[in-house]
Amino acid sequence: MGSKAPFLITAAVLAVYAVVAWLVLRDAPGRTAPTTSLLTRLAANARLSITWQACLLYAVAFGGYVAFSVYLPAYLKTAYGLDPADAANRMAGFVVVAVIMRPVGGWLSDKFGAVPVLATGFAVVVVGAGVAANQPILEPIGAFAFLGMAAALGSGSGATFALIAKVTEPSRVGGVTGLVGAAGGLGGFVPPLVMGYVYGRTDSYAIGLWLLAATAALALILTVTVVRRTAESQESH
Repeated sequence: MGSKAPFLITAAVLAVYAVVAWLVLRDAPGRTAPTTSLLTRLAANARLSITWQACLLYAVAFGGYVAFSVYLPAYLKTAYGLDPADAANRMAGFVVVAVIMRPVGGWLSDKFGAVPVLATGFAVVVVGAGVAANQPILEPIGAFAFLGMAAALGSGSGATFALIAKVTEPSRVGGVTGLVGAAGGLGGFVPPLVMGYVYGRTDSYAIGLWLLAATAALALILTVTVVRRTAESQESH
C-alpha cells in the first residue's frame, strides 16, 4: 500500500470506533436536552471569563504540542542533519511523551491544583525553548530540552481541561471545552507557518524558538495572575 497505508489504517480505526461508539456509548442518566439554539449557547459560553482564559492556555499548550509534531522532523533534518527516518522517530518520541503526560497533567491537577501544574509546565517550556534556541548538541542537551517541552505541553493540555471542569458549571463544560479545543487547533496551525517564514528570512530557527519562549512566559504570567484569581473566586463560592 506504500504511502497510502497510514491513511487507510487511520480510516479503519475511525470506522471501528464509530461502530463501537454507536453500540456502546449512551447519554448520561437524567440528561436534559438544551432548549436554546446552538448559537445562543455558544455566545453565552464565549462570554465566560474562563473560556477565553482557557482558550489562550490551550492554544499554547496543545497548540505547541501539535506545532512541534508537525514541524519537528523538518527542524531536526535542517538544523542537525538527521535523515528523515531518524527525525521521524525522534518526533514520534516527542509525541508519545506528550500524550502520556496529558492524563498525568489531569491527575496532578486533581492532586495539587491546575494552576500550579500549568505554571510549572509553561516555566519548563520557557527554559526548554531558550535552550533549544541556542541549538545545543542534540544528545543529550537538545533531546532533554525537547522531551522536557513535550512533557510540559502534554501536562498543560490535561491541566487546562481539569481547570475548566473545576471552575465551570457542569451544564456548560461541554460547550466551553468545544471552544477551547478549537483554540488549540488554531494554536497548532500558526507556529509552523511562523517558524517556516522566520527560517526562510533568516536561515535560523532561533527567533522562532525565542518567540515560543516569550509566548510561554506570557502564558505563565496569565496563569499566575488572572487564571489564579478565576480559580480562587470559584473556590470561594
